[in-house]
Amino acid sequence: VGIGQDITGRLAQEREYSRLINTANAPIFGVDTQGRVNVWNQCAMRLVGYSADEVMGCSLVQEFITDDFKIAVQTVLDRALRGEETENFDFPLITKGGSRIEILLNATTRRDEQGNIIGVVGIGQDITARLAQERGYSKLI
Repeated sequence: VGIGQDITGRLAQEREYSRLINTANAPIFGVDTQGRVNVWNQCAMRLVGYSADEVMGCSLVQEFITDDFKIAVQTVLDRALRGEETENFDFPLITKGGSRIEILLNATTRRDEQGNIIGVVGIGQDITARLAQERGYSKLI
């Protein structure tokens, strides 16, 4: 005796979700419960210069965050892994070329179908130019 369930609709929904994340006009990345990258969209690739293949499985904090922000970013991830989400957190990422870009981030807890926490997804915005402009205005005042 066997019991089956048609999951065609769910699979199509998951493919659409993946396509939307990958093509979004904002950097989106995700980490598992160990802080290893498991989502890295095209916008993140363009901003940081690393392909998804290069970052998958790497520690986000240890390999892509400046030393002065490692503790703060790890704290945001740890909080999200406890279900406490963070909005409008800004932090620097290191690009493949070694430069620093500033990201404004919302960190959201990721859960599986049973509600178990499986990681964190971050949706960001590159605010490097805005911060540089603000610093320029400050010098004029």
